[in-house]
Amino acid sequence: MSPALTRAALLAFLRSHRYAVQSSAHPTGAPQSAVVGIAVSDNFEIVFDTLATSRKAQNLRHHKPIAFVIGGLVPNDERTVQYEGIADEPSGSDRTRLTDLYYTVFPDGQERLKWFGLIYIRAAPTWLRYSNYNQDPPEIHEFDAAALQALK
Repeated sequence: MSPALTRAALLAFLRSHRYAVQSSAHPTGAPQSAVVGIAVSDNFEIVFDTLATSRKAQNLRHHKPIAFVIGGLVPNDERTVQYEGIADEPSGSDRTRLTDLYYTVFPDGQERLKWFGLIYIRAAPTWLRYSNYNQDPPEIHEFDAAALQALK
């Protein structure tokens, strides 16, 4: 059995990656993926910016499920997180909290505020799988939203 994965260790791994592959579905069902710059909240929310006219934004406005793959691109580090969630466009105090977090990771993000149609997307996790193939046997942990919130 794999050792327990702590909340702090999982957040540290996620936050050690500034970019992720994000996937959504077109209203026709066709898949679409893009690399996005991410910030991760203490509640495992992921926030990124995009243009309202982008395919990902249009897809997510019609179909809220979102997925990410984080990690797996560092040589000799075979750890990844597969992440599924529900996307929305935060507003009010949630938007302020998440954009402040985003700007700590991407200070240049404030310069993009000048771009016409810039929006922020938040993903709230519904399922997450952490895989560590740096060891044998591999360490694998799966969490639903409730298990993530309960993670110590």
